[in-house]
Formats: sequence, structure tokens, C-alpha cells
Amino acid sequence: MTTFTTPVISQAGEGHIALGFGPHLIRMSAEETGNTFGMFEENVPPAAGPPLHIHEREEEFFRVLSGRFLFTCGDTQTVVEEGGCLLLPRGVPHRFENIGRTMGRLMIIVTPGGFEGFFQAVAEAGPAGLDPVCARYGLRFVDPVAHARVA
Repeated sequence: MTTFTTPVISQAGEGHIALGFGPHLIRMSAEETGNTFGMFEENVPPAAGPPLHIHEREEEFFRVLSGRFLFTCGDTQTVVEEGGCLLLPRGVPHRFENIGRTMGRLMIIVTPGGFEGFFQAVAEAGPAGLDPVCARYGLRFVDPVAHARVA
């Protein structure tokens, strides 16, 4: 693991867009943070969100920047609104859904870093390459039918 010795700064609007599963604004990467974490932002349309899935390698921290989201983690469901946040443990099936009527926006931090690279890897691999990308990033979809819908 490498370390970083100077502040990592991402001003408003800075970052780069990764297009896998819709645009994600990558604000900080594992490469910039000595692999300690990665941070990205995601716009989520009403009634949208990923299918139930498991991250084998990292915890995920969510801050709701705008909107209203239903988070499912294991047997727990909770609604989080603008300004709220939560931390989800690795290895537990989870998902989120925008339950509001307008576009929602999330800031997501993964620790350790690295998963933020998933979205660009998906964009480059295309639908046929989703399984190897998921394996490389330690992501597993719980429902194979839902996995087929996102591929």
C-alpha cells in the first residue's frame, strides 16, 4: 500500500466521468489516496437503483446530497433523505433506490479505495464483459435475473 503525504483536493465540479451504469463523477481515486478510499457522485432517477449485490472488499459510505432513498442492507430497510448518511458493511447484500419524485444525488465513498474504477471498467468491457469485471472488483449480484437485466 502506498501512502499520500499531501492533501487530496476535489473542488466543486472537478473529477472525471465514468460511464458504466450511467455517468458517475469520480472525485477521488485510490491512486490519489494511497488506496485508503475512493469517492464518486451519482445522479439517480426516480425509481432507479442497483439490484441487490455484495461488495466483498470494501465498506460503502453514502451521503444523500439530494432526494430521498430507500436503503436495504441485509434484513434492514431505512429511508435516508437529503443530508443524511449511512455506512454499509462489506459482505452484506444491499441495494438502494431513489424513492423520490425527482432526480436524486448521492456521494459515495468506498474504503479501501479501488471500487470507483469499476464504472470505467464496465464502460470499456461492454455488457458481454460484465462478469469478469465484477469478479475483478469483488462485486457479486445476488439475483442472477437482476444481473441479466443490468448486463
